[in-house]
Amino acid sequence: MLWLAAIFLLPATGSSQYVESDWETRDRWMDIHQILEWAGVESGDMVADIGCHEGYLSIHLGRKVGDKGRVLAVDVKENHLFSLRRHAEERHLTNITTILGEYDDPKLPEAALDIVFIMDAYHEMDNYMGILNHVRTALKPGGKIVILEKLKDHARGKNREQQAISHTLSPHYVKKELEEAGFVVSGEYDNLGKWEEEADKTIWLLIGRVPEG
Repeated sequence: MLWLAAIFLLPATGSSQYVESDWETRDRWMDIHQILEWAGVESGDMVADIGCHEGYLSIHLGRKVGDKGRVLAVDVKENHLFSLRRHAEERHLTNITTILGEYDDPKLPEAALDIVFIMDAYHEMDNYMGILNHVRTALKPGGKIVILEKLKDHARGKNREQQAISHTLSPHYVKKELEEAGFVVSGEYDNLGKWEEEADKTIWLLIGRVPEG
C-alpha cells in the first residue's frame, strides 16, 4: 500500500511542502494560521500530523499548542523524522515527538488526541478507510480529523481512482468516506487559494468530528 507515496518517494524539487528551504514560500501561498484557527487548535492540545515529512505543519503545530501541548509527527521514513527533529531542535521546540509509522497504520495512541491532520497525503492512501478507522480510534470523544488536499482542474468530475492516480482528490469523495467511518463533517472549506500558486490547483479542507457519548 502506497498511501504516502507522493510525500515520501518523490524528489523535493518543485514541491514547496517538502524541504525546509521552501517553507517560507509556502507560508505565502498557504494561510496556515487560518487553517489552524478553523481546525480549532489551542494551547495545550495533543495533535498529530500524519505524513509529516520534514515538519512544515508539525513546526507550526508545535508553536500553536505550546509547552503544555504535544505534537505527534508520523512518517514512514526515518530520515524524514531525523530532519524534522533537527528542525524542531533549531527552533527550540521540545513538544514534538516523532513516530515511525507503517503504510497502513500511523501508530497513534488510543483515545488520546484532540486533532489529527492529514495534509496532502490522503489521496495517496490505498487503504484510506483503514487509516480513517485508526484515526477515529486515536481521537478523544469530540476530537477532530482535518484533511487538506488540492483539486486539479483537469481531474474534476473523474472517478475517485482516476483522481488519486493524478495525485488529487475531490472533497465530495472524502466527505462520504468520513461519514462512512463514523465522523460528523463539521467544517467544509472549498477554496483556500491555489496550491503552489498554480491556477489549476485549488486547496480545500474538510473537518470531521468524532461524536460524543
